[in-house]
Amino acid sequence: MKRIQIINGPNLNLLGRREPGVYGAVSFETYLEELRKVFPLVQIDYYQSNVEGELINKIHEVGFDYEGIVLNAGAYTHTSIALQDAIRAVTTPVVEVHISNVHQREEFRHVSMIASACRGVICGFGLCSYKLAIEALIQE
Repeated sequence: MKRIQIINGPNLNLLGRREPGVYGAVSFETYLEELRKVFPLVQIDYYQSNVEGELINKIHEVGFDYEGIVLNAGAYTHTSIALQDAIRAVTTPVVEVHISNVHQREEFRHVSMIASACRGVICGFGLCSYKLAIEALIQE
């Protein structure tokens, strides 16, 4: 069974309540149940933290044993060289995801500090961005 780790960064614990016009009205926990039904032969683990160092620790923890990491680093996407270094330090492929299309938003969201270290980037498909990332990872 393939193992995929989903890692969500800051403020994503508020999905379903935070800016529903941008991020939707479904909590990630509810969506996670749907994902696990869509991929019954994949072990999908989930982790969320608002703390940059904890995200790095999780990448280090799973980054040599899992078949893939789906990372929504939230606002750290645009600021964290430390996350980029963590992604480069591990052997597990990482796909950067975003719920919204960051290129339709504020200019500072157009630059990703982690994209160059990731296998690919998926954005703008709502929560379905996670499904698309898992599909890409399991086909490798």
